Amino acid sequence: MSNLTSLFKVKEIRSRILLTLGLLVLYRVGFFIPLPGVNLVKFLESLQSQDGLNRLFLMMNVLTGGSLQTATLFSLGVMPYISASIIFSLLTKVVPSLEKLAKEGASGQKKINQYTRLATVGICIFQAWFVIFGTLKSGSSNLLQDGVNQVWGLYILVIMFALTAGTMFVMWIGEQITERGIGNGMSLIIMSGIVSNLYPSLGAYLGGDNFGRLEWQNLLTFLGMWLVAVIAVVFTTKAQRRIPIQQAKHTRGRQVYGGQKHYLPFKINQAGVMPIVFGSALMLIPTMFAQVVGWTGLEESFASQRGFWFVVSYTALIYFFSFFWTSMMFQPNDIANNLKENGTLIPGIRPGKPTAEFLEHTMVRITLAGATFLSIIAVLPSVVGARGSGGLDQVLIYFMSGTSILIVVGVALDMVEKLGAMLTMRNYESAMGKDGAEGSSTGGWGRRSD
Repeated sequence: MSNLTSLFKVKEIRSRILLTLGLLVLYRVGFFIPLPGVNLVKFLESLQSQDGLNRLFLMMNVLTGGSLQTATLFSLGVMPYISASIIFSLLTKVVPSLEKLAKEGASGQKKINQYTRLATVGICIFQAWFVIFGTLKSGSSNLLQDGVNQVWGLYILVIMFALTAGTMFVMWIGEQITERGIGNGMSLIIMSGIVSNLYPSLGAYLGGDNFGRLEWQNLLTFLGMWLVAVIAVVFTTKAQRRIPIQQAKHTRGRQVYGGQKHYLPFKINQAGVMPIVFGSALMLIPTMFAQVVGWTGLEESFASQRGFWFVVSYTALIYFFSFFWTSMMFQPNDIANNLKENGTLIPGIRPGKPTAEFLEHTMVRITLAGATFLSIIAVLPSVVGARGSGGLDQVLIYFMSGTSILIVVGVALDMVEKLGAMLTMRNYESAMGKDGAEGSSTGGWGRRSD
């Protein structure tokens, strides 16, 4: 509590926190601005009658901070920007020109960010086209106002521009939070989207007509499982595999340099939430395919996010993308070469190729543990939903289980670390300033004595 009070006592940190809160409120306001020409009453009624489609929207809302089931200005959220960022993160590892650009430092990263923004615009246009023809006007289902068909070509351009402008504005909000707020703007936007859905879902469950002792027991049991999942996520997020390294000793005359012992920290969950993002995106394909072909069984299995085949397919995709993402981002040969050039070695392992093989073997085992944890977290809502959950709302199940916990806890831990670092730096600067003032008054630090 004292640390929380100290944050608001420092003017700079207080300004950053208030700016972040104000921008997040502005972000939420965009979800109350409907798209032009949409009959919201018919649109929401159609979603209530399509449980599978509603669950797909819930999954994408968790991962993108959007609200696809409301047809508002910010419906796409940050999904296009996340997709573009992931694409360029992979391309910088496989395209030599982009890899060279990434190694140029701040100037190269600035160019890559520009390419990412341009790609975001293209993805927005593509997804806006899907919203118009795949959701608002699909076959005989017309969820638009009667006069829209008279200016159909112009309406398409207006919706594309509106959704693209909304996503670009959300992206700008995220960048402002990163630069002038408390950092990690995009992650905070996704986190705020998750938290904003908890209150109405919990309120709807507690305010039900048939809420009694059994419902209280189910809710307490579910909250207990949620607490255990939070503890597991915190433990796994902070867990590291520390590989000891030691600098070689060098003798210069009678002095011996080097010999210090350090560690190479590798996170257990090295891939973060990326495997779930990739896996969730691909799990949409079977549902859409089944809707087009008319395979009711396949559609029910994947759209409901329950059943044996859904769990097996989702788990397999998470394992695959965990190893794929880690192999793209983790380069054992580069690490081994850097250690060798700096005169650092792993005790008991020869420098060069043996070190690279040891690091790769270690990372495979770490990734296996991380992928197993991600799989359990990802399929937890499916298991809870399949066992009934005592009438709990599907939104409440999804947003208080699995992926949402991983995102919220990860972002919260990172936010606490950043605020703690800001406060420590501020205290350090204040102490240095005070010592400097005392030194200058006595002819010491900060003043030259003649």
